[in-house]
Amino acid sequence: MLQRGQSWLAEKLTKHASRFVVYQRDELSAELSATIGKSEYEQDDGEGIVTRAQVRDFLINTKDLLQSDIGTWPRRGDRILEADGDTTFVYELMSIGNEPPWRYSDPFRIKLRIHTKLVDTIT
Repeated sequence: MLQRGQSWLAEKLTKHASRFVVYQRDELSAELSATIGKSEYEQDDGEGIVTRAQVRDFLINTKDLLQSDIGTWPRRGDRILEADGDTTFVYELMSIGNEPPWRYSDPFRIKLRIHTKLVDTIT
């Protein structure tokens, strides 16, 4: 029952709170629906200095990415292009601390939470 509820919620989130982005890996690309989010994290440099940062997350349906031309899990170095009017923002997948560049967003692995950083702006 919980999984059905999570699937219903993921469907509504995609339908009402997402936008199309282009997911790129080398010469491959796929247009996917993504909901925008953020993750905040702290990293200690070992010398007692703590850096606080925030990254832009893209929540993408797992099956949409795996069934696209990309066909596999997200990798560091992949890019996500997000258009806003005449401007395209280019984000690159990045790890948060010692974590991978993505994680599941829910216990049923319906959505991926992909961590990125802005690397370029095209006007």
